[in-house]
Amino acid sequence: MDATLKTVQQLLAEEAHLSPALRSILDVMIMLVKLMANRLSLNSRNSSQPPSTDRFSKGDKTDKADAEKQSGGQPGRVGSTLKKIDHPDDIKYLLVDRSTLPPGDYRGVGFDCRQVFDIDIRRLVTEYQAEILENAQGQRFTAPFPAGVTKAAQYGHGVKVQSVYLSQYQLIPYQRVAEHFKDQLTLPISEGSVYAYNRQAYELLEVFEQKVIAKLLQSKVAHADETGINIGGKNHWLHCMSSPQWTLYYAHAKRGLEAMNSKPLLSLFTGILVHDHWKPYFKLDCLHALCNAHHRRELTFAYEQEGQVWAKNMLDLLDAILQAVRTQGGALTVDQAADYRDQYRIILAQAEQECPPPLEPEGTKRRGRIKRSQSRNLLERLRDYEQETLRFMTDSDVPFTNNQGENDIRMTKLHQKISGCFRSQEGADFFCRIRSYLSTCRKNDVSATTALSLLFEGKLPAFIL
Repeated sequence: MDATLKTVQQLLAEEAHLSPALRSILDVMIMLVKLMANRLSLNSRNSSQPPSTDRFSKGDKTDKADAEKQSGGQPGRVGSTLKKIDHPDDIKYLLVDRSTLPPGDYRGVGFDCRQVFDIDIRRLVTEYQAEILENAQGQRFTAPFPAGVTKAAQYGHGVKVQSVYLSQYQLIPYQRVAEHFKDQLTLPISEGSVYAYNRQAYELLEVFEQKVIAKLLQSKVAHADETGINIGGKNHWLHCMSSPQWTLYYAHAKRGLEAMNSKPLLSLFTGILVHDHWKPYFKLDCLHALCNAHHRRELTFAYEQEGQVWAKNMLDLLDAILQAVRTQGGALTVDQAADYRDQYRIILAQAEQECPPPLEPEGTKRRGRIKRSQSRNLLERLRDYEQETLRFMTDSDVPFTNNQGENDIRMTKLHQKISGCFRSQEGADFFCRIRSYLSTCRKNDVSATTALSLLFEGKLPAFIL
């Protein structure tokens, strides 16, 4: 396509009899064709589009190699096979029908055992019968019921745990959670009950939220990211701040500083914040590190779509630095870092020649900044934020990318695919606090079911306390 357009432009340049109006129209059409072609060629390698949009593409060599692998476990993988247990829940004896045997005396010499693993989904109703004693004067004394058993008939903690687990961890809508209980367990739970259990979990987790904020404030490195969500038909933002051990989500109508200041966290954080260059983050009083996964995609786009050779050189350099950091165990020496910085600056100096800034218009005063190409914007960012881009090179605690923050926020996008939106701000708040708890527990090897069971018993996992 590029070669064809280049030929067309050469032919137009040689055509001397075209009117200025027709020539302008043809130039606009060529520009639109280029823009549309560039948009069609966007994928997860050169833009922020998710990998799911690449499913019909031919992919690169890595994708091809993966596609040629057979399904299932790969050679060298250590598999796990279902094994018999010593104490089965139920034993069924299978006796030989002696009437089918030849005449003679037989004695038992043992059993050939096989086990079938299955599940039993059923309702379990426990009735508490409190003894009542009466003395000679007619006074009655009743044994106390367990804590929480206050009604003639009520649901137990197990129902609450499963309800919150299905709606907030597995992201199943309230109506389908109610259908699950009715169809599988013959429990007529309403959508209102599912909502009530989520609200109870949200209220019980207030102490947890304060503790996770304190833990993140103590972290040397934290990750920040945000994504758009729909609340009641209006655009809002779900913000995430996390680390390898802790996660905090919160929803807000704004994306910038107002949202960041709504929680006593980002405005008080003094460590190193890893993010994707959203400008309001730089107004926070902390150090910064930029996500080089974003830089990789943008450099790939600049090279493949805009023909910027410097972008390919910078892409190779970042990969070389990352490999050197891994080889060195997490950080480079001062001399190694200085050498790579020199190479970094040389590439940017070459880029200034290949991708110069736009010329200022003559004779007119223009307000604001002149629009730049994507490649030029990327060049200026890499130039102006060199320290933040290369911080991973000398600090072993700083990662190369913001993958931690992006992975933590990914389930929010899945929620939107399933349910589309949150009906209210309250529902979004429920989701954020409960998911913060479940994500944090999972990072610390506590399963979602165990975490919710402890919560409804009035406890928190030991690692939080």
